[in-house]
Amino acid sequence: MALKNATIAIVDDDLDVLTAVRLLLKTEVKQIITEKNPENLLSLLKENKVDLLFLDMNFKSKVNTGNEGLFWLQKVRKLYPNLPVVMITAYADIDLAVNSLKLGAQDFMVKPWQNQKLLETVKNNYQKNNDSLNLPAGPAGIIGESPGMKDVFRKIEKIAPTDANILILGENGTGKDLIAQTIHDQSLRSKNPYVKVDVGALTESLFESELFGHKKGAFTDAREDRAGRFQAADKGTLFLDEIGNITLAQQSRLLTALQNRYVTPLGTNDKVQVDIRLICATNLPLSVLGDESKFRRDLIYRINTVEITIPPLRDRKEDIQPIAAHYANVYAQKYGKPALSFSKEAQKKLNKYTYPGNVRELQYAIERAIIMTENDAIEADDILFSPIEHQQEQPAPLDKSVNLGQVEKNAILNAISKHEGNISKAAKELGITRAALYRRISKYDI
Repeated sequence: MALKNATIAIVDDDLDVLTAVRLLLKTEVKQIITEKNPENLLSLLKENKVDLLFLDMNFKSKVNTGNEGLFWLQKVRKLYPNLPVVMITAYADIDLAVNSLKLGAQDFMVKPWQNQKLLETVKNNYQKNNDSLNLPAGPAGIIGESPGMKDVFRKIEKIAPTDANILILGENGTGKDLIAQTIHDQSLRSKNPYVKVDVGALTESLFESELFGHKKGAFTDAREDRAGRFQAADKGTLFLDEIGNITLAQQSRLLTALQNRYVTPLGTNDKVQVDIRLICATNLPLSVLGDESKFRRDLIYRINTVEITIPPLRDRKEDIQPIAAHYANVYAQKYGKPALSFSKEAQKKLNKYTYPGNVRELQYAIERAIIMTENDAIEADDILFSPIEHQQEQPAPLDKSVNLGQVEKNAILNAISKHEGNISKAAKELGITRAALYRRISKYDI
């Protein structure tokens, strides 16, 4: 996975936190940098190419403002505007954490956290940054010269300033997250929080707690009060990714919150009013969502005031070369190489491929080519496409390997392909929970 190339930095004056994060992430990322003194933060960033920064809200430091995290966040945003920052906070500082989103933080983590939650936060925010290293042509620099993308740009221009709920449709890797972020950035809520939740990855037990919050003692691990993502997004935008993968029971609870415009945290009957602009995304077509045995029609009406369909990369060949050139420049700079062009044979190879993994697959192929090439230009042989994507597009029969890991990986690939990317159905066929399937997908880099 691309996460293996990531350098993650965490700045916190609690040595236990630094040790725990280092032990958890050391096998997941390329490098983990820990620092207890925020006074060393700027020199740390100057000396290292950091891909994602975790920053505590409060320190025992020379900056005595009561919210030192916001002070250092603003310093970082000024000097490194493209560096994603995740704030670390205790529940008592939840209002400060929300303010940090307004000042440019990408996300926040409430401690104490579960290890799986931290890993998901790292992966989501690192991927989000990679998907938005972009781009010269459309809004917020999104690359798109094809008629299909120009139509997407026209819709963004019209709907972004409104409060209409948006449903973004598109295959995996087409950039739904980037489109959602762009709509928020061009909306009247742009100075308020933008909060993303991958609802497809939430188990039944975590769904309500994550979205609506909970009170201390509401369940076994609820050691203190916690605000949910609806509250964190108040006055801003809430982006629910992979909405098509939630269960009917989860759909019912979500619909109630959207209709009433309030949430009820677990463990209490107190209603908390919320004012959000809702954006949802799914890789499932509307024809699948229209099956009421799988997805509530009244919820579709609620989330789909306007829909935006992002065309797959194979249907917008005009965009392949500009996107490839962009990522070639990005990764040449990242890996300290001179700017490289593409040979004619390399361009033909890029144009001929069908990209089952869409823009994300093209991005990773260009990154590999930049790393491995020893030529003055990127040649066709430098460009390798993922065999996993080939298997997902045209699933091959299980190989004869008796290696348990390979057998499990093949079973997962076939189940996902059979159910056209529907993680819930694939997990059910495999006899495991959706969360367990997501962990295996991460484990095998699927």
